[in-house]
Amino acid sequence: MKLNPSFDLNCTRCPRLDSYLKSQRIRYPKYFNLPVPSFGDPNAAMLIVGLAPGQHGANASGRPFTGDHAGIILYRTLFELGLCTKADSISAADNLELIGCRITNAVKCLPPQNKPTTQEVRTCNNYLRVEISLLPAGAVIFALGGIAHGAVLRAYDLTLSSYSFAHGQVHNLPDSKKMVDSYHCSRYNTNTGRLTSDMFKDVLTLARDLSPNE
Repeated sequence: MKLNPSFDLNCTRCPRLDSYLKSQRIRYPKYFNLPVPSFGDPNAAMLIVGLAPGQHGANASGRPFTGDHAGIILYRTLFELGLCTKADSISAADNLELIGCRITNAVKCLPPQNKPTTQEVRTCNNYLRVEISLLPAGAVIFALGGIAHGAVLRAYDLTLSSYSFAHGQVHNLPDSKKMVDSYHCSRYNTNTGRLTSDMFKDVLTLARDLSPNE
């Protein structure tokens, strides 16, 4: 069987996360409770990078951004922009398909309180590095939040101070790819008005239009 260097379902490199997932398997035995694989077209020219699986979202469903508040906004907007086949991502078995994009996370495993440590982001970064290396020339990386933004920079061995995070900012990366920053579509950001639906749609439209899929 050919191994996928961009993902390992049995990864236990982060002791804290491995221990936490074991506790989740006891508490929620019907949940996925494993490292969550990326989702979408493996040949897509836009990669959406989130933070980490949510406890009752991707950690439960096994699909990024599926089952939580952030996913409601993300998939609805993707649908409105013609980037997926359904407006609602219900489960990993609902036949929803992404069009021209793929979704992954900076950290593949559920972290306690949804807060991975800096070391955990670094440990998981090699998987993201491989995913990015497989993207075609001119591809766009859509970074949801500062941690995702920083993880992309680490994958390029760039210092975090070399490209400042700012919502709507476009960064030219060393290999002809681009990174577009967005505030994370979390409940906190949307409830406080830091990120509105129109703001999110505008910045995702920007990323879509910069992608060579278009």
